[in-house]
Amino acid sequence: MHIESTVDRAAREIELSDADLVARAQGGDAAAFAGLVSRYQDRVYNVCHRMCHNHADALDLTQTTFLKALEALPRFEARANFYTWLFRIATNLTLSHHRAARRRRTASLDASGFDGRKREPVRNEDGPAQAAAQQELHGRVAEALARLDEEFRAPVVLKDIADMDYATIAQILEVPLGTVKSRIHRGRLLLRAMLTEERSERGRARV
Repeated sequence: MHIESTVDRAAREIELSDADLVARAQGGDAAAFAGLVSRYQDRVYNVCHRMCHNHADALDLTQTTFLKALEALPRFEARANFYTWLFRIATNLTLSHHRAARRRRTASLDASGFDGRKREPVRNEDGPAQAAAQQELHGRVAEALARLDEEFRAPVVLKDIADMDYATIAQILEVPLGTVKSRIHRGRLLLRAMLTEERSERGRARV
């Protein structure tokens, strides 16, 4: 007789709606919660990584997000949107982590006298010049995002990286819709200014 494993059940139940999976998970069905993890873990990681700019930290934050969600699941109300609730947990955790890391980094830089403008290393691998340029651009954008104030960074990441709509972002951040649109617009302008300034500095350095 075939005994269905938790992994098998999670794979099968991935076709169910969030509401169905949440209801089963609240009833003690581990496979149902595993289905929710499978459905959202990549997107949660991507948001965490873009906001904290560190692979290892993003993995830890993703794991912590789902652990927090599992702990709080009995209190989750069925009429709420699980997706929004989950990403609110992830966003708040990552913002708190980033604030703590920035305080530690500032204290360290004050002690060392370093200016804090760390550059992401570029791999010396053979390949098309276009691919190398694209990689370098992605690195510069990621660094600029990390330097952006959190009130702008979070909505920009949720919109431009996670591809969420304005209403969902407003629910996640718990701010008015107009505030979300304003912060995203302002954040994009700041990012563009950062990248333009860096490009100018790189040009002057080559002269």
